Amino acid sequence: MPIASKKRNFTSPIFEGYNSKASMETNTLIDDKSAQREASRDKVFKRGLSLMGWFTLLLMIGMFITLTIQSELSIKTFGFSFYTSAIWDPVRGIFGALPFLIGTLLSSVLALAISLPFSIAISLYLGEHVKQGIAHTFLSSTIDLLAGIPSVIYGFWGLLVLVPIVRQLEMSIGVIPYGVGIFSASIILALMIIPFSASLGKEIVSMVPQDLKEAAYALGATPLDVTRRVILPYAKSGLFAGILMSFGRALSETMAVTMVIGNANKIPQSIFSPGNTLASVIANEFAEAAEALYLSSLVQLGLLLFIVTGLTSFIGRYIIKRLAKD
Repeated sequence: MPIASKKRNFTSPIFEGYNSKASMETNTLIDDKSAQREASRDKVFKRGLSLMGWFTLLLMIGMFITLTIQSELSIKTFGFSFYTSAIWDPVRGIFGALPFLIGTLLSSVLALAISLPFSIAISLYLGEHVKQGIAHTFLSSTIDLLAGIPSVIYGFWGLLVLVPIVRQLEMSIGVIPYGVGIFSASIILALMIIPFSASLGKEIVSMVPQDLKEAAYALGATPLDVTRRVILPYAKSGLFAGILMSFGRALSETMAVTMVIGNANKIPQSIFSPGNTLASVIANEFAEAAEALYLSSLVQLGLLLFIVTGLTSFIGRYIIKRLAKD
């Protein structure tokens, strides 16, 4: 028999089956390795997210501890009376946070009340009625622009334009014409927080399922009925989240409020009276605080603002969860 005829035929069906099986095993090993790599990447990704979350929590705890330590002298000196006293007198070394706490809450709540109708209206208009086109693009761009304007620009506009208008209004209704005060600060805050709540509300309204709205229209509902009975109930938790975010911005705003609120260290007698907020008094007097007790009292105001903002956030999140369940 010739030598060439003794060579094994590796292309026979037996060896073809063996090669196919080996190829399948190789592919399986490759798939297993790929799955292991993906699993390890997922673990690293999850651990990274977990570390970021814990880091944020530790940062918040660290800020709270730092503010508490730095305000220890004021806490020991005044105790709980610091939060109930209406006297802020650096000359005599007597400090009370009540006027600033009232000014902060009054201006923020009033600003929220002023901005609420506009925020919801803009959200419904852009999220439901004008979803595209030139009007949608122009209004959305305008809202984004308003959200990006520095607060000091709002403050200058308030001093030059808003304060004279408010002064004329006060004269017409028989109020002492300060011009600056809680009311002017609330209007400025309302203008500043409308873009935040409107931007989030617009996205929430646009995510309402179209099937629900079409079913309501098929049953004879008007656009007003669809808005009241479908869109608002479905989007209420998201809308409230936008309102909560804007309220947090109003609580902590500093420069614009400082320029138009009047900077009076006393409890405001009305919404037209000059006042002060926790953030504005810190901005005004921190550079002048040479004495240890004075500086410690200002830091304690910052601690109070931190606590108020945190409580507002926790209460708001609880309400959002309840709204989401309903």
